[in-house]
Amino acid sequence: MVCQRCGNAVEGSFCSRCGAPVVQAPPPNAAPVPPYPPQMVYTPRVQQHVQTLGILWFVYGAYRLMGGIFGAMFLMGMSRPGFLEGMGMHGFPFGHPFMGMLGGFVAVYTFFSAAVSFTVGYALVNRKPWGRVLAMVMGILALIRIPLGTALGIYTLWVLAPSASAAEYEAIADHS
Repeated sequence: MVCQRCGNAVEGSFCSRCGAPVVQAPPPNAAPVPPYPPQMVYTPRVQQHVQTLGILWFVYGAYRLMGGIFGAMFLMGMSRPGFLEGMGMHGFPFGHPFMGMLGGFVAVYTFFSAAVSFTVGYALVNRKPWGRVLAMVMGILALIRIPLGTALGIYTLWVLAPSASAAEYEAIADHS
């Protein structure tokens, strides 16, 4: 063999004159080396999960709305005189107007929180530029709503919170 750098005759894997590594050429009858297996195409996490996340926010909003309506109806029913008297229950809190006011508060709070959840779902499904920030804020607030809100909050933050996710979301956002 001959060193490709200085032309010296070489025995071994390094040239004795210049110290350059010697690359051995494959024999002329050697089979070609197969190429590496094809690499998997990287799909960005945000693009892969944002549609599912938006749908889950719609479902969460519907769940909150149904539960809140049921709770408000129950509290407003408790404010009526004679509620559960047939079962031998008398006195506070049954038949007290405070329960009706509490039921009204629950209804307003429920409709507001469901509307915000639907807005988050809409923003994510339609890839609105402001949707990522709103979803992250609501995801943090949803963490205290054990167990469904916690799961949805963790999933939301996992998809949207990393700094690389900001660039990915901005790339797929609909700025029209």
